Amino acid sequence: MRIAALLTLLALPALAQPPADIVILGEVHDNPDAHLGQAEALAALQPTAVVFEMLTAGEAARADADRTLIEDAWEASGWRDFPLYAPIFDALGDARIIGAAAPRDAVRAVYGDGPAALFGEDAARYGLDKPLDAAQQTQREAQQFDAHCQAMPLETMGGMVAVQRYRDAVFARAALEALEAYGPPVAVIAGNGHARTDWGIPAMIARAAPEVTTHAIGFVEARADTPFDDIRVVPPAERDDPCASLTNN
Repeated sequence: MRIAALLTLLALPALAQPPADIVILGEVHDNPDAHLGQAEALAALQPTAVVFEMLTAGEAARADADRTLIEDAWEASGWRDFPLYAPIFDALGDARIIGAAAPRDAVRAVYGDGPAALFGEDAARYGLDKPLDAAQQTQREAQQFDAHCQAMPLETMGGMVAVQRYRDAVFARAALEALEAYGPPVAVIAGNGHARTDWGIPAMIARAAPEVTTHAIGFVEARADTPFDDIRVVPPAERDDPCASLTNN
């Protein structure tokens, strides 16, 4: 009943004709209905490859080589409960599994060295060699501040923004490499913050490879002004107050 109702809500058969070379499927990480929606989108899209925010290249290669090891690779990643994501893997078909999670030591180093130094020689292609304009920097720092429950000093959010830019560029590069290797369409599974069209993965791809088309779908719990090409509203997940552990003494 729950899946049937969700399919009616999402009208996912519209994805049977690939809307773009690369389709980014955003998510609320702990929302099972968002993952059901992503799974049905993949089943309709039938991508050649699926890029995962959650898996490193090594973890994904292990899962891709032997599908019986998918859950083991997932557990090794340290990501959230596998059952939430199991429908996505069940919907992969013959799609290759690609990992785009940056190594933890690289992510930590971004705070001190900046995203361009860690990204490598293609940093300029993705715009990492230049600072953001002041208005966007301020907006993104404020959003990070709110996302972290205003429990960390606002002046530390610049590092969070740098990490976000670095990760978006890494995900975009992995998607472009998958597109070159396997052809369209390629799908990307990532959080909604990475899927937004103004400065997330789609924007990075548009800058690095303007000839490549993208389509970003945000699976969200409520409509907001976050820019996506398409928005699918899913029922809110039941969860404890995510800020309680950060704001309570």
